[in-house]
Amino acid sequence: MTTMAMSQGAESLRMLLPQTMIHTKRLLMRWSRDPFTVMQALLFPALLLVMLNAVLGKQVSSFAGANALYGSVPMVALVGVMSGSLAGAVTLGRERDEGLLSRFWVLPVHRASGLLSRVLAEAVRILLCTIVIFAVGLALGFRFTQGPLAAIALFTIPVLFGLGFATMVTALAVYTAKATLVEGVSLASSMMMFFSTGFVPLIAYPRWAQPIVENNPLSHAIDTMRGLSLGGPVRGPLLATVAWSLGAIAVFAIPAALGFRRASRY
Repeated sequence: MTTMAMSQGAESLRMLLPQTMIHTKRLLMRWSRDPFTVMQALLFPALLLVMLNAVLGKQVSSFAGANALYGSVPMVALVGVMSGSLAGAVTLGRERDEGLLSRFWVLPVHRASGLLSRVLAEAVRILLCTIVIFAVGLALGFRFTQGPLAAIALFTIPVLFGLGFATMVTALAVYTAKATLVEGVSLASSMMMFFSTGFVPLIAYPRWAQPIVENNPLSHAIDTMRGLSLGGPVRGPLLATVAWSLGAIAVFAIPAALGFRRASRY
C-alpha cells in the first residue's frame, strides 16, 4: 500500500510540470485574445508614456537635471504591470463565474497546476509588457547607460514587483466582487503613480506629501530601475523593493491558494 501511494505521488509530481505548462499556454492565449487585457497591459501604458513625455517631459527634465524618461519609463512599466494584473484578476473572476475553474477541478489534473500556471503566466506577461514599454521608451530617447548586466537586472525588477502585486490582487479577486476589485485597485494604482518619484522628483512634492512619496513601494522600484539605467543609488531602493515584493507574496500567497481552491470548488 505504501509503495502504491509513493508511486502515485511520484506520478502526480511528474505530471505537474507539463500540466502547468498547458494551463500557462491557455492563459496566455486567452489574455492575448481579450481586448480588455491587451488594452490594460499594453495599449494604455504605451499611450500614457507617450503623453507624459509630450506634455511634461521637457519641464520635468529641466527641473530634475536629467531626462524625465529615466523616471517615467520605469513608472509606466510598473503601472502596466499593475494594470495587467488587474485584467488577469477580472479574467479569473469570469472563469470562476462561468464554472471553468470547477470543471478543471474535477478533471484528473494536478491540483497545484491551476495556481502555478497563473504565477508563470503572470511572469511571462510582465516580462513581455516590460519589453514593449521599454521599446517605446527607447524610441523616445531612453537609453541603458550602465552596461548589459545592469540592463538585464533592471528587467527583473518589474517581474519581482509584479509577482508581489499579482499575488495580492489574486487573493482579493477570489474573495471580492469584480466591480469592487476594479474600482479599488484602479484607484490605489493611480494614487501610487501620482505620488511616486517617477512622476516628478521627490523635492517637487509638498513637504507633507514627501514622506508618502518616499515610502511608496512604486518609488522604491522606480529608483532601483533608474539607478540601473541612468546611474545612482541602487542598494537601498533594491532592498526595499525586494522586501515589499516578498512580503506581499508571503502575506497573500496562502489566502490566494485557499481562495483559488474554494473558487475551483464553487
